Amino acid sequence: MSEVVKLRTRVEIDEEAATWAWRMDSATVTPAERQAYESWLRQDPRNGRAAREMAQAWRALDGLADAKRDESIAFSEPAARVTAVRRHWWLATAAVLAAIAVGVAWLQRASEVQVLATAVGQQRSVTLADGSVVSLNTNTIVETNLQRRAREIYLRKGEAHFQVAHDAARPFYVHAGDAVVRAVGTEFEVRVLADQHVDIVVNEGRVEVRPAAMAAASHSSDDSSRAAATVRAISAGQRLSTAGNGLTVTRISEQQLSSELAWREGAIIFDGEPLADAVAEIKRYTDARITISDPNVAALRVGGRFRTGDVREFFDALQAALPVSVRRTADGVLIEPRRQEP
Repeated sequence: MSEVVKLRTRVEIDEEAATWAWRMDSATVTPAERQAYESWLRQDPRNGRAAREMAQAWRALDGLADAKRDESIAFSEPAARVTAVRRHWWLATAAVLAAIAVGVAWLQRASEVQVLATAVGQQRSVTLADGSVVSLNTNTIVETNLQRRAREIYLRKGEAHFQVAHDAARPFYVHAGDAVVRAVGTEFEVRVLADQHVDIVVNEGRVEVRPAAMAAASHSSDDSSRAAATVRAISAGQRLSTAGNGLTVTRISEQQLSSELAWREGAIIFDGEPLADAVAEIKRYTDARITISDPNVAALRVGGRFRTGDVREFFDALQAALPVSVRRTADGVLIEPRRQEP
């Protein structure tokens, strides 16, 4: 198995930038320290950005903008290029926010019936009329219908987490892909895959899962004997997948569970996955087309924690930690082996 390359997080880089800002502000900076600082700047494009941001914060805190500090906290990129790059990303961010503002809306509004949606790269949480909380991940559509005898939720696409308010008189059903999940008071997430199979993870309580084809009879008559053979119960710390034959239940560790739910905090975590799998997950949070040109590159294993709203951070980390080059093309983004300098 290939060695896992740990990608540095933004928090780690910010901590390094703060240390360098403090060291380089000293009046006794040695040539060796300055050389080490410049080497650190070249190691990762994120280092230069973090250093610039830290320098601004440093000056703001002190209320100083003297020439000495500007000289001490030096940057490796020309000022004109830095301004152009920042302007480009601010414009891109503004465009994304505008798209989200248009794409995310209540498609139908009533006392207990509604349709919720998120754009690519967005997450949101909504409290329903019964007190349950639905959290939607990127590119997700959820329809809700809270009836007098049952609460019906339809996950049309994407991924959602459900924190169900207890109400024994009104079961809570989530219809997703080829399965139906029944809960009373619990917390779990459901993800609809491209082939309409689903993955279900429970982080609190217990739920029952049955194939969608069996739901109508057992749902309307509550005749559990008809569907007993196909109903699976899963508890906290377990995952159920409808892919393959039957309903497969596996246990997951607390660390895996934390990684599964990290998107609710705006994060995505990799822990030794092949780069191809990591890129497939990143694609859920961007409209850009991402291609890996070489199977050896696709097999590289990576780890790290990234913000779902900052795909560029992931690409920068790849170039800093792996022998790859990431470049924009007319078709999107291409990840290829890094060419050796002649």
